[in-house]
Amino acid sequence: MTRIISGAAGSLALAVPDAGTRPTSDRVRESLFGALESAGVLGGAAVIDLYAGSGALGLEALSRGAASADLVEKAPRAASVAERNARTVTAAIGGHAVARVHRTAADAYLRTAPGPFDLAFLDPPYDLGDPELAHTLELLTETLAPGALVVVERASRSTEPRLPAELEPTRSKRYGDTTLWWSTRA
Repeated sequence: MTRIISGAAGSLALAVPDAGTRPTSDRVRESLFGALESAGVLGGAAVIDLYAGSGALGLEALSRGAASADLVEKAPRAASVAERNARTVTAAIGGHAVARVHRTAADAYLRTAPGPFDLAFLDPPYDLGDPELAHTLELLTETLAPGALVVVERASRSTEPRLPAELEPTRSKRYGDTTLWWSTRA
């Protein structure tokens, strides 16, 4: 079971797509969001969650104080699940938190994304190649606010993402078969 870990919608259960995605584990999300809260990047942030699946990363950010979350998912079933989860979480939070689900490919969305985003999550399918991920990161930089934080989640066996010149790597952390790579928009 996937759930919102903390914040205004803490402990709320989230639906997950029946196939084609691999939700970020609660352990990884708990560590990630603890670090994000410590860094003070969540309050009022505009968040983009690419390859969103259930939307758990973007919705966790909303629960912990982000102002908006744009969840981008091209798989129809996963996008439907993300839409249901977004309605549930925003209803639990109340107030002015906004969650938008975009049923399109990450690159297509980024070509017209309004931005600027303060925080970006990318959890691409494991079979997405390094050149394709590098291209997505290049498109993403055009939508980021100065100082924005980017977190890429990949299999630990994957190579480190190739970052465009505008992104400076800041840290990486391995959690078993998952690794998170952090970078900041210069």
